[in-house]
Amino acid sequence: MEKFTKYEIARIIGARALQISMGAPLLIKRPKDIYNTVTIAKEELRAGVLPINIKRPQPVKIEED
Repeated sequence: MEKFTKYEIARIIGARALQISMGAPLLIKRPKDIYNTVTIAKEELRAGVLPINIKRPQPVKIEED
């Protein structure tokens, strides 16, 4: 699993929890006692099954003549 910042993790979990609450299929098998979408999203992230890429801005390289 990639190294994500705490802000990226929060964004990924929040976005995935929203998708699940809107009816998106689960990417892991849900235990019978878990119904919370945030908990399910955390488990999917921990399992490494989320197809999410993070684009980080790279410094702009200025060429001098």
